Amino acid sequence: MPDHSPLIQSLRTAVAGAPDDVPLRLHLAELLIAGGHHDEAVAETAVALQHAPGDAQARELMARAMGAPRQPVPEVPPVPEVPPPPAGFNWKAAEDQVGDVLPPRFVESPPAPEAPRSPETPQTADGSGDAGAASAWEVETPHGVRLADVGGMQDVKDRLEAAFLAPLRNPELRKLYGKSLRGGLLLYGPPGCGKTFMARAVAGELGANFLSISINDVLDMWMGNSERNMHEVFETARRQAPCVLFLDELDALGAKRSRTAHSGMRNTVNQLLTELDGIDAGANEGVFVLAATNVPWDVDNALRRPGRLDRTILVLPPDAPAREAILRYHLRDRPVANIDLRKLTKATDGLSGADLAHLCEAAAERALLDSARTGTVRMIDMRDLTEAAATISPSSDPWFASARNVAMFANEGGMYDDLVTYLKKKRKL
Repeated sequence: MPDHSPLIQSLRTAVAGAPDDVPLRLHLAELLIAGGHHDEAVAETAVALQHAPGDAQARELMARAMGAPRQPVPEVPPVPEVPPPPAGFNWKAAEDQVGDVLPPRFVESPPAPEAPRSPETPQTADGSGDAGAASAWEVETPHGVRLADVGGMQDVKDRLEAAFLAPLRNPELRKLYGKSLRGGLLLYGPPGCGKTFMARAVAGELGANFLSISINDVLDMWMGNSERNMHEVFETARRQAPCVLFLDELDALGAKRSRTAHSGMRNTVNQLLTELDGIDAGANEGVFVLAATNVPWDVDNALRRPGRLDRTILVLPPDAPAREAILRYHLRDRPVANIDLRKLTKATDGLSGADLAHLCEAAAERALLDSARTGTVRMIDMRDLTEAAATISPSSDPWFASARNVAMFANEGGMYDDLVTYLKKKRKL
């Protein structure tokens, strides 16, 4: 590579750190042209045109870099320009600070369980069983998310293994002990604690397809269409077996009929009960029904009878190992230095997974604003995270306030014993 001035080298570093910044890349291309490096200018301008195909300045620079006579740039409506960096901005210092991640990124780096991975982009599978026919419901094909990807929460994993996964994996033992596969599994707990991700992990453990349904997918304004949609959802899952059918926000799909004024909604709940009872006749062979709700006390009691959604698991805010894994996951691609994850994990007790994601975003925002004001780019440090944590209250507190009344006065048959145990442990009951 030919020798370049320090300014061009610094601009190259800045462009590498912000590849989508078109004005910055065009500034680099103009300097390259002025220095006689036309081939490199062509390459930089081509990348800029990929991001902004209609940019007049980029087209004009491309023509100059390729040796064409300079053409007057046609008048175009003014567009907002990216503000220049603050006066005296030290690109070299920025390069030294964030060009490479400075070890150690965390104060302690013991071997940790693999951080939860973001579910990959859903792929639409054929939902009809007939060649050339497409399903109206998106079925995700088996992916690599497993229970091992869920940090911590060992109690929930053990319950899933005992109630659901072990009988499915061991058909001989299931037959020996007469363990039935009838019924489904209901996950409940405060919002933002990973119930949907847990359901995807179960599908990954089974190597099964995954079909997620909410009330927006089923409810229709025309009489009879909602029931028809509910039937088609189950038919799609049956054609795609083995398939985990996940009913999100079950309190909306299966609300208590005694409190439902609209007859169409009551009919939809009746249809859901009918489809779940298809297990008795073997129609749902290979269809594993999971459901999630924040308010199980609003779910119609008939849905929780034996043979339907008769197994219940409480999904609580992440424990310490889970919080560490979630924090590590959300900080993995950010410029951080000297982060004491153990201390941060203790300081975030009670926060949900969604709260922890917001915490990392707020800490990054603090460091970004400080860098913009001072003109010196710096790493995200422990102070950013602890100050952000001090401003975030657990989003699950209102849920526990409501759940406390249910645990005290509506725990018929020990339905919410797990919740009572947790509230007593946390001295909330």
